[in-house]
Amino acid sequence: MTRIEPFHAPRNQGFVRVAAATPVVHTTDPTANMLEHVALIEQAGAQGVDLIVFPELSLTGYAIDDLLMQDALLAQVESCVAPLAAAAQMAGVIAVAGAPIRHGDALYNCALVLAGGRVQAVVPKTFLPNYREYYEKRWFASGAGVNGSVRIGGDWALLTTDLVFEVEDRPGFTFAVEICEDYWAPLPPSTRAALAGARILLNLSASNIVIGKADERDLLSASHSARTASAYVFTASGWGESTTDLAWDGQATIHELGARLAQGSRFSTEAHLTVADIDVERIGLERLRTGTFADCARLERDRTPEEGRSRRINIEADAAPNGPQVGPLLRPLDRFPFVPDDPARLDQDCYEAFNIQVQGLMRRLKATGSKTLIIGVSGGLDSTQALLVACRAFDRLGLPRTGILAYTMPGFATSVGTKSNAWALMKALGVTGDEIDIRPAAERMLADIKHPYANGEPVHDITFENVQAGLRTDYLFRLANQNGGLVLGTGDLSELALGWATYGVGDHMSHYNVNGGVAKTLIRHLIRWVAAREHDGETVRVLHAILDTEISPELVPARDGKIQSTEATVGPYALNDFFLFYITRFGLSPSKVAFLAHNAWKDAATGHWPEGTPEDEKVEYDLPTIKGWLRKFLYRFFQTSQFKRSAVPNGPKVVTGGSLSPRGDWRAPSDTTAKVWIDELETNVPG
Repeated sequence: MTRIEPFHAPRNQGFVRVAAATPVVHTTDPTANMLEHVALIEQAGAQGVDLIVFPELSLTGYAIDDLLMQDALLAQVESCVAPLAAAAQMAGVIAVAGAPIRHGDALYNCALVLAGGRVQAVVPKTFLPNYREYYEKRWFASGAGVNGSVRIGGDWALLTTDLVFEVEDRPGFTFAVEICEDYWAPLPPSTRAALAGARILLNLSASNIVIGKADERDLLSASHSARTASAYVFTASGWGESTTDLAWDGQATIHELGARLAQGSRFSTEAHLTVADIDVERIGLERLRTGTFADCARLERDRTPEEGRSRRINIEADAAPNGPQVGPLLRPLDRFPFVPDDPARLDQDCYEAFNIQVQGLMRRLKATGSKTLIIGVSGGLDSTQALLVACRAFDRLGLPRTGILAYTMPGFATSVGTKSNAWALMKALGVTGDEIDIRPAAERMLADIKHPYANGEPVHDITFENVQAGLRTDYLFRLANQNGGLVLGTGDLSELALGWATYGVGDHMSHYNVNGGVAKTLIRHLIRWVAAREHDGETVRVLHAILDTEISPELVPARDGKIQSTEATVGPYALNDFFLFYITRFGLSPSKVAFLAHNAWKDAATGHWPEGTPEDEKVEYDLPTIKGWLRKFLYRFFQTSQFKRSAVPNGPKVVTGGSLSPRGDWRAPSDTTAKVWIDELETNVPG
């Protein structure tokens, strides 16, 4: 697909900008309320909003009781609709407002969908609360089963509950409407609407406030958006509603796939908007890859009579007078998708990740009856994390840590720093440490295969590197044979994605790999978390020294004082993990991944960083840099490394981004090309 709008416009990247409006309420004064609506619609248009939703009965106020039955009030409501629709058209915004609407000899609590300068449709409330403080059946009829047309001003509009609105020329921009109590029903109308294709669900609510109710609404919105694979936009009545017997907080929230994107200010006395960009493209891809959603949608169609199925209404979106939508992306966007910014969530994620690794290893040890582990300890991040997991697993199984046989195996480029860190860590953790110098064996092998290095030539090619990597693994497996133990793998998820592992006879292989489901960026924080909560003294000092060491395979001798840098070859792990998450978890196009990465990484001074991130790691990347590394990632991931992932050892899935095991989340042919992904990147991302 070729994108036609500017690259930096969120609208062009599959986003719909929505606003939950919280107007000041003027009880029983539709004209004043209409003017409040117009002002907020104009603000929304200036901010590039596509869709704005107001609270329940927003043109009259909710808490006006029997005054809802007054002819003068209802007539004035109808007279306010035309100017409101005109304002929405001028602003280039689709507006959804709440109003009491007469139809035949009944009154309905309705949502008016305004676009193209008129009322496109009227959606009545299905479930009317008539308990505790609510008395809606006194005034309103339920919209259940209603299917007709209503005249408002000079226009006729559909009046029914079974509508899904589809915006022309905006793929995925589909929405449906429900009202307040519909949301609390065991089977909300929006559930069927989602199964019929609505990706954005709107709730016009009044919903008075009592202690704890805001949390309940937030929970319902989060869970409903997760269950229906949708976005859920909720807005409740606020300042100005009558407080005869009730109070109002004006809660407004926007959720997507279970995550809150935005929340408004509660108990505010000022009219305001809560705005966020909803990724309708991602919602569609999530539904596409979740077969249960499609199965449920099909069953719903099969059991629902033709006349009861949701209908689609096409809406032609008005062009905003300010032209194409530009500006920053309005939604939370973690720089590190595997590492949340929120400290409490990061603590929970680290707790779960560490214990998933530990429990996976414990089960494998119990299943095999092994009381011995063999592990190579380099003084780097991955082997450190694997060793920490091994120690905790042995502790929980009641096995002595001396059963962990840890080896440092210096080669031609091993630095004094990493070797000393490896020894210090092994001693601090109380495992059985030893050292095997692989250089003599490597020199013999290089000589046997007639490698130029054996003749004194400074040739440090891939063969030179892999002779060392292969020997280390070979020693570990033979040591496992000799000691009746298992080789514990150390390679991580990020390395698997990049193919950064020596196949078969190298670090690619082990008897069990606890790190295979953990991204490199998360491993850094796991070590920090373990250091802070599981250890003290010398162990903590060593762990922080390891965290401060540059990531390097240490297979090529330093040149001009500079050690071999992994990230100089494969790219920053921060970017690679970002690419990995959005490509494998959601299947996003490379151009959209580049767009998201640029918004996340373009300015180090804005946004949040995970707790504990050192200042020197708070960097930024421009779009050309992101595009360059993404191109390399696509080539490595799709074309050159799948054969390694097709033969990975067992290990637990850890992160929500998924696993690359062929027995789990990722199944792909080893013989393929990256052309389609690279072409899409080159076509749709500016130079």
